Amino acid sequence: MRRLVVVCSILLTCVCVATVAGQGNPLLGKWDITATTAKGSYPYWLEVREENGQLIGFFQDRGGAVRKLPEIAREGNELVFSLGAPNKPGAPKPVHRAHVENGKLMGELITGTEKVSWIGVRPPAWGNVSANAAHKLGRPVTLFNGRDLSGWRFEFADKPAGWVVADGAMTNQQTGNNIISERQFKDFKLLMEYKVENESNSGLYLRGRYELQVLDDAGKPPTPTGHMAIYGRVAPSVNASRPPGEWQTVEATLVGNRVTVVLNGQRVHDNVAIDGITGGALNSNEGAPGPVMIQGDHSRIRVRKLVVTPIL
Repeated sequence: MRRLVVVCSILLTCVCVATVAGQGNPLLGKWDITATTAKGSYPYWLEVREENGQLIGFFQDRGGAVRKLPEIAREGNELVFSLGAPNKPGAPKPVHRAHVENGKLMGELITGTEKVSWIGVRPPAWGNVSANAAHKLGRPVTLFNGRDLSGWRFEFADKPAGWVVADGAMTNQQTGNNIISERQFKDFKLLMEYKVENESNSGLYLRGRYELQVLDDAGKPPTPTGHMAIYGRVAPSVNASRPPGEWQTVEATLVGNRVTVVLNGQRVHDNVAIDGITGGALNSNEGAPGPVMIQGDHSRIRVRKLVVTPIL
């Protein structure tokens, strides 16, 4: 009799927990999104929170920094949100509408009569990972050989490559392209030596998804879009930038979604959690290995050393 009571109590508890969970909002949380068009696919990222009974959203568009949504609401089982007024006066306001289906967020971007379908999935469960742990290292991979661009490709097929090798460094022209390593990596340590010019703006993408901003901002306060910021998300703890024309060194360790970054000998990120992709990411498949990408479509950067050591 006692065993029957215990079993019934356990079953009742499970039912109660399931009932409470079923009353939750399945739209809440983070979503890695892939939009599909006739010209190809591109990524978004979305986080939906509920505070004091109100929905709050943060959205990473194709470019720029992650933004707090000015308009977000739930209409029945649908999530409806917008980044606000269109860029061009008189153009229809872009609106996203989405619902959860089989654990995925099925959405559409609606701009007037045009619709773009997209699908959101949950990001990986990263677990208790640390960029600062004692890791077992693999064999270092030299991505730039100092002579040519072997092992690299370019992001945009309809733009000139714009990258050359001169004086032992790889460098982009002003109207260049983004350059992507053919090798892909999951967890790793990266070492890069580079320099920028006056008012240069570039970016170093880890796994092709998380941008460490490269910027001429020596002497300025740290910002979420400053040199070695996790672009638009996390400012460096200190601005360790050197003036334009001087060689700089960045060491980045990425494990799961945790990153530690040392710029010119100063730790600027200490096992920081990266909440999601940044603008310009190649895709939103956060759980997969990815390449190293260097932004070359803004302004000039010179790279004379680039080595990635896999973490096993």
